[in-house]
Amino acid sequence: MVHALQGGIASAGAVEIVRLGGLWRVTRPWHPGLRPFLRSYVGYWEAVTSPYEVRLVPTGCATLLINLAAPFAQVRRLGMAGGGSGRIGSLVVGVEDRPAICVHPGGQEAIRVEFTPLGAYRLFGMPMSELTNLAVEIRDVLGPEAGILEERLASTRDWAARFDLLDAALLARLAHGPEPAPEVRHAWHLLSGSAGAVPIARIAAEVGWSQGYLIRRFTQQTGLTPKASARVLRFRHAVAMLNRGAGSLTEISAACGFYDQAHLNRDFRAIAGTTPGRMMAARRVEGAMALSASANSSKTGAPAAR
Repeated sequence: MVHALQGGIASAGAVEIVRLGGLWRVTRPWHPGLRPFLRSYVGYWEAVTSPYEVRLVPTGCATLLINLAAPFAQVRRLGMAGGGSGRIGSLVVGVEDRPAICVHPGGQEAIRVEFTPLGAYRLFGMPMSELTNLAVEIRDVLGPEAGILEERLASTRDWAARFDLLDAALLARLAHGPEPAPEVRHAWHLLSGSAGAVPIARIAAEVGWSQGYLIRRFTQQTGLTPKASARVLRFRHAVAMLNRGAGSLTEISAACGFYDQAHLNRDFRAIAGTTPGRMMAARRVEGAMALSASANSSKTGAPAAR
């Protein structure tokens, strides 16, 4: 691991290490074979060890988080009975449509990889509907070999070598994963490309399926129904516009396909557990919002450059 850095930035080959607040963030260009399936790929460790608690809001992705040091004290899904994980180390998080609370005792070091829903379907090799809104121990999804990989990554101190190990494991698994149905892939491209604006009836007609059959197959392979996916995509579009200061709430509501500002506020409460104004005022990185003065908003890792 590189600790002797100048000016807050150091590079070791293609690896770049940058300090962001209380976090060291590690990235490098993505392997071409992984690029179609990814949305984010970043390593990180704490510059200053401190406990934290954050609210995680849906990103429209599924997450693989490989813990290289202290485990999480808890990952608890809001609005779900029995939605708490208890103490958990490396984990898989399915596609979400509601927020979660993440608690860590401090001393975190990890690699976080976010996949498109269909990329995750291929990697995990199981119905994504079985992982919706869940945080599951990595070995329960990827098998015992995931534990071996976790140990090898933790014992390898060089970040370039860590990324090489993980790239090889991901590429090997993706090569043998199930192919999404072409109709589901096209439906996802229509929804994601329009930020949730294309009506479900039009998508069903375009792929040549009934709405009921589309809903069943789409939910199995992405983790959410087309309607729920569209709702999360509209939410993410609104968050991006708010972050850019791209208009008033009324203008953003209209641009993102909400009926009105009240509709936008309802969806923010359901998906993020807060209002647009409070979300923008909170300290946050990569879908995480600090819940207390001790929380560090960049603990979950920032997205890697594409």
